[in-house]
Amino acid sequence: MRVSFTKMHGLGNDFIVLDAREAELPPVDACFARQIADRRTGVGCDQLILLNHSDCADFRMRIFNSDGSEVESCGNASRAVALLHGKPACIETGGGLISAHLSGQDVAVDMGEPQFEWDAIPLAFAMDTLSMPVGWEYLENPVAVNVGNPHAVFFVDNCDAVDLARLGPLIETDPVFPNRVNVNVATVESRAAIRLHVWERGAGLTRACGTGACATAIAAMRRGLVDRTANITLPGGTLTIEWGEDNRITMTGPATIAFTGSFDWDQFA
Repeated sequence: MRVSFTKMHGLGNDFIVLDAREAELPPVDACFARQIADRRTGVGCDQLILLNHSDCADFRMRIFNSDGSEVESCGNASRAVALLHGKPACIETGGGLISAHLSGQDVAVDMGEPQFEWDAIPLAFAMDTLSMPVGWEYLENPVAVNVGNPHAVFFVDNCDAVDLARLGPLIETDPVFPNRVNVNVATVESRAAIRLHVWERGAGLTRACGTGACATAIAAMRRGLVDRTANITLPGGTLTIEWGEDNRITMTGPATIAFTGSFDWDQFA
C-alpha cells in the first residue's frame, strides 16, 4: 500500500503529516510511529501527525512523538496543519479544541486556556504550581502549567549554559510528574522577550516547541516578569505569545512545507 505524506516544520521542529480525512489509513501505533520517525531508516521527524475526520471540528489531529508515545497537543504542528488546510480551522486534539488561521506570512493559533491546578498538570500530589518546592541540582522551583500538555518552566540567568540534554530526561521522568513532563529553561531578557530551550517529552531536545513557548510565556506572565504579549526565541526562531484578557492563549509564528513524498506502508508496519 503506497501512502503519500507531507514533510513540514515549524522553526525546525519537523513533522511527517499523514492525511486520512478522506481516505482511511491502516491503524497507527507506537511501533509504526517509531519506525517512520527514525532519521536513519525511516523518513525522519520529531513527531508523526495523523489527520482524521472529526464529528466536532474541521478535523482531528493525533500526535505521535519519535519514541512512539501519543501526546495531547503540539503547537508547532497546529500551525503546520493549519497551513496545509489553507483556511481557518477548528482542530480537535487530545488536549481539547483549538482554532487556527493564516495571519500574513504566519499562522495564528488559539491554544485555549492554561490550567494551573496541581491535578490538572498533573502532579503526583498537591503543591504550589507557581513555585514548586522541588529541584534537580541547580534547577529549582519551576512553574507548572498545562497548555494542552504538561510543562515545567525554570527561569535561569543563562539558559544556554544549562545541560538540558542531561537534566531534561531526569526531570521528564521524575515520579512527581505522573504523565511525564516537558522541561523548559528560560531567560527573561526584557518585558517582551524571553530566550528558551526545551526538552520535549518523548522527543528530547528540540529546535522549537510551540506549547513550550506558550507555557513559558504564561509562567513568566504569572510571575510578573513580562507583559501579556511576549516574543519567545528558541534555537529555531521566534514565536509571539499573547495571553488575552479572556484567558486564552494565542501563538503566532511560521510554518513551512519542506517536501512531499510517498512510502510503502508495509515497510514500517
